[in-house]
Amino acid sequence: MKRILQLFSALIVMMTTLLSSTPARAEKLRDLCDVSGARDNQLVGYGIVTGLTGTGDDTSVPFTAQSVLSLLRRLGLQVTPTQLRLKNVAAVMVTATLPAFAKAGTKIDINVSSVGNARSLVGGVLVQAVLKGADQRTYAVGQGSLVVGGFEAHGASGSSVKSNTTTSARIPEGAIVEREVAASLVTNGTMKLELRNPGFTVAARISEAVNKKFGANASNALDSGSVLIHVPAEFTNKIVDLIASLEEIDVTPVRRARVVINERTGTIVAGGDVRLSPAAVVHGGLTIVVKETPAVSQPTAPFGKGTTVVVPQTDIQTSEGDKSVTYVPAQPSLSDVASALGSLGLSPRELASVLEALRAAGALEAEVVVQ
Repeated sequence: MKRILQLFSALIVMMTTLLSSTPARAEKLRDLCDVSGARDNQLVGYGIVTGLTGTGDDTSVPFTAQSVLSLLRRLGLQVTPTQLRLKNVAAVMVTATLPAFAKAGTKIDINVSSVGNARSLVGGVLVQAVLKGADQRTYAVGQGSLVVGGFEAHGASGSSVKSNTTTSARIPEGAIVEREVAASLVTNGTMKLELRNPGFTVAARISEAVNKKFGANASNALDSGSVLIHVPAEFTNKIVDLIASLEEIDVTPVRRARVVINERTGTIVAGGDVRLSPAAVVHGGLTIVVKETPAVSQPTAPFGKGTTVVVPQTDIQTSEGDKSVTYVPAQPSLSDVASALGSLGLSPRELASVLEALRAAGALEAEVVVQ
Protein backbone atom coordinates (compact mmCIF):
# COMPACT_ATOMS: atom_id res chain seq x y z
CA MET A 1 0.00 0.00 0.00
CA LYS A 2 2.80 2.42 0.88
CA ARG A 3 4.48 1.66 -2.43
CA ILE A 4 1.25 2.50 -4.29
CA LEU A 5 0.95 5.77 -2.39
CA GLN A 6 4.55 6.68 -3.18
CA LEU A 7 3.94 6.06 -6.88
CA PHE A 8 0.78 8.18 -6.72
CA SER A 9 2.66 11.05 -5.07
CA ALA A 10 5.49 10.81 -7.60
CA LEU A 11 3.02 10.88 -10.49
CA ILE A 12 1.25 13.95 -9.11
CA VAL A 13 4.58 15.74 -8.63
CA MET A 14 5.64 14.96 -12.20
CA MET A 15 2.30 16.16 -13.64
CA THR A 16 2.39 19.35 -11.61
CA THR A 17 5.97 20.08 -12.67
CA LEU A 18 5.04 19.71 -16.32
CA LEU A 19 1.95 21.89 -15.95
CA SER A 20 3.69 24.60 -13.94
CA SER A 21 6.58 24.85 -16.41
CA THR A 22 4.30 25.74 -19.32
CA PRO A 23 1.46 28.24 -19.58
CA ALA A 24 -2.16 27.10 -19.83
CA ARG A 25 -2.59 25.50 -23.24
CA ALA A 26 -5.48 26.57 -25.44
CA GLU A 27 -7.73 23.88 -26.87
CA LYS A 28 -9.48 23.80 -30.22
CA LEU A 29 -13.18 24.56 -30.07
CA ARG A 30 -13.96 21.14 -31.59
CA ASP A 31 -12.53 19.49 -28.47
CA LEU A 32 -14.72 21.50 -26.09
CA CYS A 33 -18.19 21.42 -27.62
CA ASP A 34 -20.47 19.85 -30.21
CA VAL A 35 -22.92 21.35 -32.67
CA SER A 36 -26.51 20.87 -31.53
CA GLY A 37 -28.24 18.39 -33.83
CA ALA A 38 -25.06 16.55 -34.83
CA ARG A 39 -25.41 13.60 -32.46
CA ASP A 40 -25.04 9.83 -32.47
CA ASN A 41 -27.97 7.44 -32.11
CA GLN A 42 -28.09 4.04 -30.43
CA LEU A 43 -29.42 0.98 -32.25
CA VAL A 44 -30.47 -2.39 -30.85
CA GLY A 45 -31.62 -5.68 -32.34
CA TYR A 46 -32.04 -9.39 -31.71
CA GLY A 47 -30.31 -12.14 -33.64
CA ILE A 48 -29.06 -15.71 -33.85
CA VAL A 49 -25.42 -16.82 -33.83
CA THR A 50 -24.70 -20.14 -35.55
CA GLY A 51 -21.61 -22.30 -36.07
CA LEU A 52 -20.66 -22.75 -32.41
CA THR A 53 -18.80 -25.88 -31.32
CA GLY A 54 -21.28 -27.17 -28.77
CA THR A 55 -21.11 -24.05 -26.61
CA GLY A 56 -24.49 -22.56 -27.52
CA ASP A 57 -27.84 -22.43 -25.71
CA ASP A 58 -29.58 -25.62 -24.59
CA THR A 59 -33.25 -26.58 -24.73
CA SER A 60 -33.98 -24.72 -21.48
CA VAL A 61 -33.85 -21.42 -23.41
CA PRO A 62 -37.26 -21.28 -25.11
CA PHE A 63 -36.76 -18.15 -27.21
CA THR A 64 -33.70 -19.63 -28.92
CA ALA A 65 -35.74 -22.61 -30.12
CA GLN A 66 -38.55 -20.30 -31.26
CA SER A 67 -36.09 -18.10 -33.15
CA VAL A 68 -34.49 -21.05 -34.96
CA LEU A 69 -37.91 -22.46 -35.90
CA SER A 70 -39.03 -19.09 -37.25
CA LEU A 71 -35.78 -18.65 -39.21
CA LEU A 72 -35.93 -22.09 -40.80
CA ARG A 73 -39.59 -21.69 -41.73
CA ARG A 74 -38.86 -18.38 -43.44
CA LEU A 75 -36.26 -20.26 -45.47
CA GLY A 76 -38.85 -22.85 -46.52
CA LEU A 77 -37.97 -25.67 -44.10
CA GLN A 78 -40.62 -27.37 -41.99
CA VAL A 79 -39.07 -28.44 -38.68
CA THR A 80 -40.71 -29.56 -35.43
CA PRO A 81 -39.37 -28.47 -32.02
CA THR A 82 -38.37 -32.05 -31.18
CA GLN A 83 -35.96 -32.08 -34.13
CA LEU A 84 -33.93 -29.10 -32.91
CA ARG A 85 -30.45 -29.41 -31.46
CA LEU A 86 -29.37 -26.02 -30.12
CA LYS A 87 -25.82 -26.67 -28.91
CA ASN A 88 -24.40 -24.88 -31.95
CA VAL A 89 -26.82 -21.91 -31.80
CA ALA A 90 -27.08 -18.95 -29.40
CA ALA A 91 -29.57 -16.10 -29.05
CA VAL A 92 -27.85 -12.71 -28.87
CA MET A 93 -28.56 -9.01 -28.55
CA VAL A 94 -26.96 -6.80 -31.18
CA THR A 95 -26.11 -3.16 -30.41
CA ALA A 96 -24.49 -0.40 -32.43
CA THR A 97 -24.00 3.36 -32.51
CA LEU A 98 -25.17 5.19 -35.62
CA PRO A 99 -22.89 8.20 -36.23
CA ALA A 100 -24.32 11.57 -37.16
CA PHE A 101 -24.83 12.09 -40.92
CA ALA A 102 -24.17 8.40 -41.69
CA LYS A 103 -25.46 7.74 -45.21
CA ALA A 104 -27.16 4.64 -46.56
CA GLY A 105 -24.52 2.05 -47.39
CA THR A 106 -22.10 3.18 -44.64
CA LYS A 107 -20.64 0.31 -42.60
CA ILE A 108 -20.55 0.53 -38.81
CA ASP A 109 -19.23 -1.71 -36.02
CA ILE A 110 -21.64 -3.80 -33.96
CA ASN A 111 -21.48 -5.54 -30.56
CA VAL A 112 -22.97 -8.97 -29.95
CA SER A 113 -23.76 -10.43 -26.50
CA SER A 114 -25.44 -13.63 -25.40
CA VAL A 115 -28.88 -13.50 -23.76
CA GLY A 116 -29.22 -17.23 -23.10
CA ASN A 117 -26.94 -19.68 -21.33
CA ALA A 118 -24.35 -20.14 -24.07
CA ARG A 119 -20.85 -20.76 -22.71
CA SER A 120 -18.94 -19.22 -25.60
CA LEU A 121 -19.50 -17.41 -28.90
CA VAL A 122 -16.07 -18.28 -30.30
CA GLY A 123 -16.27 -19.26 -33.98
CA GLY A 124 -19.87 -18.09 -34.37
CA VAL A 125 -21.49 -16.26 -37.26
CA LEU A 126 -24.30 -13.75 -36.80
CA VAL A 127 -27.26 -14.36 -39.10
CA GLN A 128 -28.79 -11.20 -40.59
CA ALA A 129 -30.20 -9.11 -37.72
CA VAL A 130 -32.30 -5.96 -37.99
CA LEU A 131 -31.14 -2.98 -35.89
CA LYS A 132 -33.77 -0.48 -34.80
CA GLY A 133 -33.73 2.91 -33.11
CA ALA A 134 -35.81 4.24 -30.22
CA ASP A 135 -38.61 5.05 -32.71
CA GLN A 136 -38.80 1.34 -33.71
CA ARG A 137 -37.69 2.10 -37.26
CA THR A 138 -35.00 0.02 -38.97
CA TYR A 139 -31.75 1.92 -39.55
CA ALA A 140 -29.18 -0.84 -40.16
CA VAL A 141 -28.80 -4.58 -40.82
CA GLY A 142 -25.97 -6.60 -39.30
CA GLN A 143 -24.34 -9.90 -40.23
CA GLY A 144 -20.89 -11.50 -40.18
CA SER A 145 -18.26 -13.52 -38.30
CA LEU A 146 -17.71 -12.71 -34.64
CA VAL A 147 -14.41 -11.53 -33.17
CA VAL A 148 -14.18 -12.71 -29.55
CA GLY A 149 -11.57 -11.25 -27.21
CA GLY A 150 -11.25 -14.33 -25.02
CA PHE A 151 -10.99 -18.12 -25.11
CA GLU A 152 -12.12 -21.12 -23.10
CA ALA A 153 -10.71 -24.65 -23.08
CA HIS A 154 -11.89 -27.75 -21.19
CA GLY A 155 -9.84 -30.83 -20.37
CA ALA A 156 -10.96 -34.44 -20.20
CA SER A 157 -10.52 -34.55 -16.41
CA GLY A 158 -12.84 -31.60 -15.84
CA SER A 159 -10.16 -28.91 -15.69
CA SER A 160 -10.69 -25.75 -17.71
CA VAL A 161 -8.89 -22.58 -18.72
CA LYS A 162 -10.72 -19.32 -19.47
CA SER A 163 -9.45 -15.88 -20.42
CA ASN A 164 -11.60 -12.73 -20.61
CA THR A 165 -15.26 -12.86 -21.65
CA THR A 166 -16.34 -15.34 -24.29
CA THR A 167 -20.07 -14.50 -24.31
CA SER A 168 -19.69 -11.11 -26.00
CA ALA A 169 -18.02 -10.21 -29.28
CA ARG A 170 -17.66 -7.55 -31.97
CA ILE A 171 -18.05 -7.49 -35.72
CA PRO A 172 -15.97 -4.68 -37.26
CA GLU A 173 -18.01 -2.98 -40.00
CA GLY A 174 -20.58 -5.72 -39.51
CA ALA A 175 -23.68 -3.59 -40.16
CA ILE A 176 -24.79 -1.64 -43.20
CA VAL A 177 -26.76 1.57 -42.69
CA GLU A 178 -30.12 1.43 -44.48
CA ARG A 179 -31.66 4.72 -43.37
CA GLU A 180 -30.19 8.17 -42.71
CA VAL A 181 -31.15 10.15 -39.62
CA ALA A 182 -32.20 13.67 -40.59
CA ALA A 183 -30.38 16.42 -38.67
CA SER A 184 -31.09 20.16 -38.57
CA LEU A 185 -28.15 22.35 -37.58
CA VAL A 186 -29.56 25.84 -38.24
CA THR A 187 -32.87 27.16 -36.91
CA ASN A 188 -34.03 30.71 -37.74
CA GLY A 189 -30.53 31.76 -38.71
CA THR A 190 -28.93 30.54 -35.47
CA MET A 191 -26.86 27.55 -34.46
CA LYS A 192 -26.14 26.26 -30.96
CA LEU A 193 -22.89 24.90 -29.54
CA GLU A 194 -23.23 22.48 -26.61
CA LEU A 195 -20.31 22.25 -24.16
CA ARG A 196 -19.11 18.77 -23.25
CA ASN A 197 -18.10 19.97 -19.76
CA PRO A 198 -20.45 22.84 -18.84
CA GLY A 199 -18.95 25.89 -17.18
CA PHE A 200 -19.85 29.58 -17.15
CA THR A 201 -16.26 30.73 -17.63
CA VAL A 202 -15.63 28.44 -20.59
CA ALA A 203 -18.94 29.43 -22.21
CA ALA A 204 -18.04 33.11 -21.86
CA ARG A 205 -14.57 32.50 -23.33
CA ILE A 206 -16.04 30.62 -26.29
CA SER A 207 -18.48 33.46 -27.02
CA GLU A 208 -15.66 36.00 -26.72
CA ALA A 209 -13.43 34.04 -29.11
CA VAL A 210 -16.23 33.64 -31.68
CA ASN A 211 -17.07 37.36 -31.53
CA LYS A 212 -13.42 38.21 -32.00
CA LYS A 213 -13.31 36.17 -35.19
CA PHE A 214 -16.72 36.87 -36.76
CA GLY A 215 -17.84 40.16 -35.24
CA ALA A 216 -19.13 41.70 -32.03
CA ASN A 217 -22.63 40.20 -32.22
CA ALA A 218 -21.75 36.82 -33.74
CA SER A 219 -22.53 34.86 -30.56
CA ASN A 220 -23.70 35.01 -26.97
CA ALA A 221 -23.54 32.50 -24.11
CA LEU A 222 -27.02 31.27 -23.15
CA ASP A 223 -25.96 29.42 -20.02
CA SER A 224 -23.07 27.31 -18.72
CA GLY A 225 -23.73 24.56 -21.25
CA SER A 226 -24.58 26.29 -24.55
CA VAL A 227 -23.47 29.14 -26.80
CA LEU A 228 -25.76 30.58 -29.48
CA ILE A 229 -24.14 31.36 -32.85
CA HIS A 230 -25.74 33.84 -35.24
CA VAL A 231 -24.92 32.65 -38.74
CA PRO A 232 -23.12 35.45 -40.65
CA ALA A 233 -24.65 36.49 -43.97
CA GLU A 234 -21.64 35.23 -45.95
CA PHE A 235 -22.12 31.73 -44.48
CA THR A 236 -25.86 31.41 -45.04
CA ASN A 237 -25.39 28.70 -47.66
CA LYS A 238 -22.02 27.51 -46.34
CA ILE A 239 -22.84 25.99 -42.96
CA VAL A 240 -20.13 23.34 -43.29
CA ASP A 241 -17.51 26.03 -43.92
CA LEU A 242 -18.79 27.97 -40.88
CA ILE A 243 -18.53 24.93 -38.61
CA ALA A 244 -15.04 24.17 -39.93
CA SER A 245 -13.97 27.74 -39.12
CA LEU A 246 -15.50 27.53 -35.64
CA GLU A 247 -13.69 24.29 -34.88
CA GLU A 248 -10.30 25.92 -35.46
CA ILE A 249 -10.85 28.66 -32.86
CA ASP A 250 -8.53 28.44 -29.84
CA VAL A 251 -10.11 28.64 -26.37
CA THR A 252 -8.37 28.25 -23.02
CA PRO A 253 -10.46 25.87 -20.87
CA VAL A 254 -10.88 26.02 -17.10
CA ARG A 255 -9.57 22.99 -15.26
CA ARG A 256 -11.57 22.49 -12.09
CA ALA A 257 -9.90 21.45 -8.87
CA ARG A 258 -11.19 17.94 -8.36
CA VAL A 259 -10.19 14.80 -6.46
CA VAL A 260 -11.74 11.55 -7.71
CA ILE A 261 -11.83 8.62 -5.29
CA ASN A 262 -12.74 5.09 -6.33
CA GLU A 263 -13.32 3.23 -3.08
CA ARG A 264 -13.73 -0.15 -4.79
CA THR A 265 -10.23 -0.16 -6.27
CA GLY A 266 -8.51 2.28 -3.92
CA THR A 267 -7.64 4.64 -6.78
CA ILE A 268 -7.21 8.37 -6.12
CA VAL A 269 -6.68 10.91 -8.91
CA ALA A 270 -6.29 14.65 -8.30
CA GLY A 271 -6.19 17.39 -10.91
CA GLY A 272 -6.56 21.12 -11.36
CA ASP A 273 -5.69 23.82 -8.83
CA VAL A 274 -6.02 21.71 -5.68
CA ARG A 275 -5.02 23.58 -2.50
CA LEU A 276 -4.79 22.55 1.12
CA SER A 277 -5.37 24.82 4.12
CA PRO A 278 -3.72 24.17 7.50
CA ALA A 279 -5.29 21.20 9.27
CA ALA A 280 -4.65 18.71 12.07
CA VAL A 281 -5.27 15.07 11.17
CA VAL A 282 -5.89 12.24 13.63
CA HIS A 283 -6.33 8.85 11.98
CA GLY A 284 -6.37 5.52 13.73
CA GLY A 285 -8.62 2.55 14.13
CA LEU A 286 -9.57 -0.11 16.63
CA THR A 287 -9.10 -3.67 15.35
CA ILE A 288 -10.97 -6.54 17.02
CA VAL A 289 -10.05 -10.14 16.16
CA VAL A 290 -12.34 -12.93 17.36
CA LYS A 291 -10.94 -16.48 17.20
CA GLU A 292 -13.07 -19.49 18.06
CA THR A 293 -11.44 -22.91 18.48
CA PRO A 294 -13.75 -25.92 19.00
CA ALA A 295 -12.69 -28.39 21.73
CA VAL A 296 -14.06 -31.92 22.20
CA SER A 297 -15.17 -32.81 25.76
CA GLN A 298 -15.17 -36.56 26.52
CA PRO A 299 -16.72 -37.27 29.98
CA THR A 300 -15.63 -40.22 32.15
CA ALA A 301 -19.07 -41.06 33.57
CA PRO A 302 -19.67 -44.74 34.49
CA PHE A 303 -21.87 -47.11 32.49
CA GLY A 304 -21.52 -44.94 29.36
CA LYS A 305 -23.92 -42.30 30.64
CA GLY A 306 -21.78 -39.37 29.48
CA THR A 307 -22.23 -37.56 26.19
CA THR A 308 -19.43 -36.28 23.99
CA VAL A 309 -19.92 -32.59 23.19
CA VAL A 310 -18.02 -29.86 21.34
CA VAL A 311 -17.21 -26.91 23.59
CA PRO A 312 -16.26 -23.67 21.77
CA GLN A 313 -13.30 -21.72 23.12
CA THR A 314 -13.42 -18.06 22.17
CA ASP A 315 -10.39 -15.76 22.21
CA ILE A 316 -10.91 -12.02 21.65
CA GLN A 317 -7.94 -9.76 20.91
CA THR A 318 -8.02 -6.01 20.42
CA SER A 319 -5.39 -3.67 19.04
CA GLU A 320 -5.63 0.08 18.69
CA GLY A 321 -3.82 1.86 15.90
CA ASP A 322 -1.61 4.89 16.24
CA LYS A 323 -3.75 7.98 16.93
CA SER A 324 -1.01 10.55 16.94
CA VAL A 325 -1.96 14.06 15.77
CA THR A 326 -0.36 15.12 12.47
CA TYR A 327 -0.27 18.81 11.56
CA VAL A 328 -0.57 19.49 7.83
CA PRO A 329 0.53 23.03 6.89
CA ALA A 330 -0.98 25.07 4.07
CA GLN A 331 0.02 23.76 0.64
CA PRO A 332 -0.32 26.05 -2.40
CA SER A 333 0.22 23.55 -5.24
CA LEU A 334 -0.84 20.05 -6.20
CA SER A 335 2.66 18.63 -5.78
CA ASP A 336 2.87 20.06 -2.26
CA VAL A 337 -0.53 18.56 -1.43
CA ALA A 338 0.63 15.14 -2.64
CA SER A 339 3.83 15.36 -0.59
CA ALA A 340 1.97 16.47 2.54
CA LEU A 341 -0.61 13.70 2.33
CA GLY A 342 2.06 11.16 1.43
CA SER A 343 3.89 11.98 4.67
CA LEU A 344 0.92 10.64 6.65
CA GLY A 345 1.87 7.09 5.62
CA LEU A 346 -1.70 6.03 4.90
CA SER A 347 -2.97 3.42 2.49
CA PRO A 348 -5.03 4.63 -0.50
CA ARG A 349 -8.28 3.58 1.19
CA GLU A 350 -7.36 5.40 4.40
CA LEU A 351 -6.23 8.43 2.41
CA ALA A 352 -9.63 8.54 0.71
CA SER A 353 -11.30 8.84 4.12
CA VAL A 354 -8.89 11.60 5.15
CA LEU A 355 -9.54 13.54 1.92
CA GLU A 356 -13.29 13.35 2.47
CA ALA A 357 -12.87 14.58 6.05
CA LEU A 358 -10.58 17.45 4.92
CA ARG A 359 -13.15 18.50 2.33
CA ALA A 360 -15.94 18.43 4.94
CA ALA A 361 -13.80 20.54 7.29
CA GLY A 362 -13.15 23.10 4.53
CA ALA A 363 -9.40 22.49 4.52
CA LEU A 364 -9.27 20.92 1.04
CA GLU A 365 -10.07 23.44 -1.70
CA ALA A 366 -11.30 20.97 -4.32
CA GLU A 367 -14.37 19.03 -5.31
CA VAL A 368 -14.27 15.45 -4.02
CA VAL A 369 -15.99 12.89 -6.27
CA VAL A 370 -16.54 9.42 -4.77
CA GLN A 371 -17.22 6.65 -7.29
